[in-house]
Amino acid sequence: MQCPACGYPEMEKKNQEETLYYSGQSVTVENLSGEFCPACGEGVWDSESNQRLDEAQAALMNAVRTKVSADIRRIRKSLKLTQAELARNFGLGPLAFSRYERGKTQPPILLVKVLWLLKKHPDLLAELREINVPHSDGHVKPPMSHKAIPQ
Repeated sequence: MQCPACGYPEMEKKNQEETLYYSGQSVTVENLSGEFCPACGEGVWDSESNQRLDEAQAALMNAVRTKVSADIRRIRKSLKLTQAELARNFGLGPLAFSRYERGKTQPPILLVKVLWLLKKHPDLLAELREINVPHSDGHVKPPMSHKAIPQ
């Protein structure tokens, strides 16, 4: 087989491992077979190896999403907020955190990081509520009024 990347005339059959990464997590799949270019290193997995990689990637993504969903739920409850209340604090729709907690929607990583900060520093929730952010229409929404934050 000719290399699809550089055109080198002969690819070599090899067995090797491949490490997949997703959202700071990784998994290594061993004993994969394919043909690899000795000139540029490009490779083409055989169909069985390709299927194993697809399955490993799907499992890794599902595991990360499940953990993130559980983390969001745990943090929200530690802040003693409903999903709708937390969504209002972030300027999101009322069902956003329901979708995040069920794993139906992947939350932006920045939102997850801010939630972790709020877990460590719940007093920052009051400050978050006071932040006025201009919207695309040029208007600034007034600060949100919410129930008192439990200490």
